Amino acid sequence: MDPILAIDIGGTKLAAGIVVGEELVRSRRTPTEGADSEALFTTLVTLAAEVVDEHVAEGGRPPTVVGVGSGGPMEPDGVAVSPLNIPQWRSFPLRDRLAEHFGLPVRVDNDAKALALAEGWLGAARGCDDFVAMVVSTGVGGGFVVDGRLLDGASSNAGHIGHVVVVPEGRPCRCGSRGCLEAETSGTSIAAITGRPAAEATPDVVARTGQLVGRAIGWFVVALDLRLACVAGSVALGFGEPFFAAANAELEAVARISYAKGAHIVPAGLGTEGPLLGAAAVARRGAA
Repeated sequence: MDPILAIDIGGTKLAAGIVVGEELVRSRRTPTEGADSEALFTTLVTLAAEVVDEHVAEGGRPPTVVGVGSGGPMEPDGVAVSPLNIPQWRSFPLRDRLAEHFGLPVRVDNDAKALALAEGWLGAARGCDDFVAMVVSTGVGGGFVVDGRLLDGASSNAGHIGHVVVVPEGRPCRCGSRGCLEAETSGTSIAAITGRPAAEATPDVVARTGQLVGRAIGWFVVALDLRLACVAGSVALGFGEPFFAAANAELEAVARISYAKGAHIVPAGLGTEGPLLGAAAVARRGAA
């Protein structure tokens, strides 16, 4: 199996790793820091190069392709990215810059779509042809798999579930709307609403967060005839069982039509390795 250099780009952390076959064999991470676009890019490629150098120094073969999961939105094929949670990058030419730096083919997609690929490949959705995978962390995003195929949409941005409105006239969102799921349930938003980190959320906040996530998932279960939602991210997995209980209760309450019966929400199966395995899945998909 040819090694893949997997890169995950999030609002609070950058991660890079080497994936061989179905295994993440090495990884590193660092905060998402950089005074401007070039400084942030330097942070990213330095991290990735360190991972590659360590892998090769221990006898591993160099990677032959780079797979990237990044926050969005982005232009088709990741030609340029504008992650809402990374203000340094607006229309940043990520794909071509990485290809130039590493001298390898580069495939880029939304990080939550990448997670959907990984969960269907190795995780909680393995063997399921109709599901949504979702991240509730610094931001909120998702990826939809229908009839066994990941949905891309007209501009490759399908899956931005964080920007559906769940609280009419609610909190302002970075996207320009109000009451979006991300503006109400992300870790950043919870801290702004409560004045304390999401890790210190009260039971009421945990239940409200789960309820709003379940509400959004319920709409998509009905609209796309889905059976399963896999939810990852530091907020969802950190809140644990009470979050998932509230989310499933709301899903059942809003998705009442007969064919939605039995749809359910579960923790994503790949844990902290999910984002990098997702980035590798993006590379695999591009080579298919």
